[in-house]
Amino acid sequence: PSVRMVLLKDITEHGLTFFTGYESRKGRELAANPRAALLLYWPALGRQVRVEGAVEPIDPAESDAYWATRPGGSRVSAAASPQSRVVADRAELERRVADVRGRYGDEPPRPETWGGFRLEPVVWEFWQHRDDRLHDRLRYRRDGDSWVRERLAP
Repeated sequence: PSVRMVLLKDITEHGLTFFTGYESRKGRELAANPRAALLLYWPALGRQVRVEGAVEPIDPAESDAYWATRPGGSRVSAAASPQSRVVADRAELERRVADVRGRYGDEPPRPETWGGFRLEPVVWEFWQHRDDRLHDRLRYRRDGDSWVRERLAP
């Protein structure tokens, strides 16, 4: 599996939500293998949380609602970008942005190729830095309707 930083936008009882292009590398990989791991890292605290689970696209209405909250320039860039695809040069990206802005101003509609995914956790791992690499690692994994707590070696 590949890795890419994403902006986590929501955590609810239903899972963790992030947004991307469905035709981007990660979008295509999630379509082929709808499982992922997310990592949240707080370097100043020496802590991280790793979450694993199944991923599925969210309802288009949820994607529309989030799209409407994004700054106009961010929407224009997302609508113009062939995310993760090869482009000839920076000028091509700027032409694409100018085209979208010329058609819609700063209010382009959400592209059908862009939206949210939700990861439903089946594993949570909490990591705390400790001296001499003797870190604390606690894992909670779903076992039916309950969670099993396990300590992992660093």
